[in-house]
Amino acid sequence: MATGLYTVNSLVSYEKSDEFVTITMDDGKVNVMSMPMMTEINQALDQAEADGAVVILTGRQGIFSAGFDLSVFRQGPERLLEMMTTGAELAGRVMAFPTPVVTACNGHAYPMGAFLMLSADIRIGAEGPYRIGMNEVAIGITVPLFAIEIAKHRLTPAYFSRAVVNAEMFSPDAAIAAGFLDRVVPEEELLDASKQSARYLCGLDMASYRATKTKAKGSTLTGLRHAIETELTLDR
Repeated sequence: MATGLYTVNSLVSYEKSDEFVTITMDDGKVNVMSMPMMTEINQALDQAEADGAVVILTGRQGIFSAGFDLSVFRQGPERLLEMMTTGAELAGRVMAFPTPVVTACNGHAYPMGAFLMLSADIRIGAEGPYRIGMNEVAIGITVPLFAIEIAKHRLTPAYFSRAVVNAEMFSPDAAIAAGFLDRVVPEEELLDASKQSARYLCGLDMASYRATKTKAKGSTLTGLRHAIETELTLDR
């Protein structure tokens, strides 16, 4: 793809520069992780993989993602398991992606959005009055095993139970201590800071990066696959 070229689907846009690509989620509302949204994210990741590019994943102004589409919870177990399996596999794909992934969090990040951030290589957040976390227990949902595996991989031990079991939500600054974010910058600097991190990652030796990532994250990805197969797999 040519430098600066945009590809825009109904929910996700894709912009390629010389060094990296920016994938932006924008459903015009709160970026729920519906099946169409996750399908388009996967399509954008397909293109990024074909381009061999470092990825920046971000949301529309003021929101990263409000998490899974809760309307699907009322559509029966098959639709629910399909959505959750797709989400778990998407998080696993981000975690195992052959090039680095940077998430630029510009607003609320509820469970599935938070899972994508936890799966990324560098997580940068904007300053602001929003919350990040896993609120499943607070709204009457048992946290799925795949989410627990992802949380164990990145959350700091002192915050793991607070986030997973107690459903505590965190401000951007507190999200650093918890492990959801690596750093927070002023809102107007978020994109530049994300591009700076992406450029740094572009300078890594990608063969060494992939081999090391496989070793470092292999046990988590094995646990994630086991969680999908034992708790979410549908009989098709």
